[in-house]
Amino acid sequence: MEHYKLYINGEFKNSSTNNTFQSIDPSTEKAWATIAEATESDVDEAVNAAYNAFHGEWSSFLPSKRGQFLRAIGDQLKENAETLGVIETRDTGKMFKETKFQANYIAEFYYYYAGLADKIEGSTLPIDKNDMQVFTTREPIGVVAAIVPWNSQQFLTAVKLAPALAMGNTIIIKASEAAPTPLLELAKLIDKVNLPKGVVNIITGFSEKCGKVLTSHEKINRIAFTGGVNTAKNIVTNSAKNLSHVTLELGGKSPVAVFDDARIDNALNGVTASIFGASGQSCIAGSRLYLQKGIYDKFLDKITSIAKNIKIGPPMEEDTQMGPLATFNQLKNIQEKIDQTIKEGGKLILGGERPKELKQGWYYSPTIIECDNHNLPSAENELFGPVLSVMKFSNEEEVIKLMNDNSYGLAAGIFTENNGIAHRVSKEVRAGIVFVNTYRLISPIAPFGGFKNSGYGRESGLEVIKDYSNIKTTWINTSREAISDPFVVK
Repeated sequence: MEHYKLYINGEFKNSSTNNTFQSIDPSTEKAWATIAEATESDVDEAVNAAYNAFHGEWSSFLPSKRGQFLRAIGDQLKENAETLGVIETRDTGKMFKETKFQANYIAEFYYYYAGLADKIEGSTLPIDKNDMQVFTTREPIGVVAAIVPWNSQQFLTAVKLAPALAMGNTIIIKASEAAPTPLLELAKLIDKVNLPKGVVNIITGFSEKCGKVLTSHEKINRIAFTGGVNTAKNIVTNSAKNLSHVTLELGGKSPVAVFDDARIDNALNGVTASIFGASGQSCIAGSRLYLQKGIYDKFLDKITSIAKNIKIGPPMEEDTQMGPLATFNQLKNIQEKIDQTIKEGGKLILGGERPKELKQGWYYSPTIIECDNHNLPSAENELFGPVLSVMKFSNEEEVIKLMNDNSYGLAAGIFTENNGIAHRVSKEVRAGIVFVNTYRLISPIAPFGGFKNSGYGRESGLEVIKDYSNIKTTWINTSREAISDPFVVK
């Protein structure tokens, strides 16, 4: 059985208590690795390592040098994409085809911020005072705590780690206890680029002894969190103890609207990718499907046929199209919500159960439910699985209201060939990301984040660098004369 250690101050080490926990392969339901469990003293050691590194050697590195380190991390991801893909697939059940591709592509995020590192500029202010030269500079914020969930780990780490290092911060990354090994494997690659000790620390553990201690630590200056709403509320409470800056990338219940004039083949591919890609385990999963009345029956038949023929099985196999869910608790929650939805009037079209042909593994069949009421449990709650709730709409105004009638606001999809509809609906939908005639795309250039209960703040893109910096204003008196008597008002 594999064993993974914490990465603190440039060293791989066991927990101070030597406590461990097991990581389970969701395709077999069997433990395959043991993980060092970080406790209070380990968290404190990691934070102090990051603090000392920030105030030590790292602070003297020129921006271009920081960029070189980021490029080296990107190179390591590309060189080891297959290894990272295998580990992530084994720990989360995500398709190997996807995890391998994603590890390779995520290198582009490190390259993007490597290029940005020495292009972060201040400004000279046209100040309303004589003989004063006033300018601003951006300086690193300090020690960053990044909390990353088990899904899309390489992406959700890169959008925190890369801008943090580009700006000159140091960081402690807490990997999810549900599937921590991909990030602990990443630690091995980061170790190879010879960053100063303590600049990057990667730990994992449970809420009380690890997460809570980290987010409330007095030396933490910024918290970047991706995860659920309830945990986010606890983190905001914890941050009051250190007055750290917080950004939250939370869940979603993303609506997708398909209009009568949409290209059906394109919309079918988009909807399939949105909800059945990664077994629906994506925060931007398009789990609420609104079909205009003119195409409703035709589209529902076609998407049902596609979903019925999705090949479910071991995620390492090339011909597999959908793997298992990551945890048993996820599976249990999905089943409860589906049963409740059917009881309250939802019509089960497909799935709604574990596939009978697979005797082990946390697999769940692609599921489609017709919902007359879009506030039914499957249509209202984030399930994080391959469950599509389908509803009918008459016109543009109605679908906008329906799309916005949810507590989440992360992503939305619109399929139409009418540019007017595309622009109007995308403007009115309360979501941080809107996909028109496409879905489920990411880029280091494009900001990522949501509205409402989907969080606040953004990741990726140019502007995010500001979230990892403080702005400093400097006043310089250039006059040959002494400054005026402070007790004489002129």
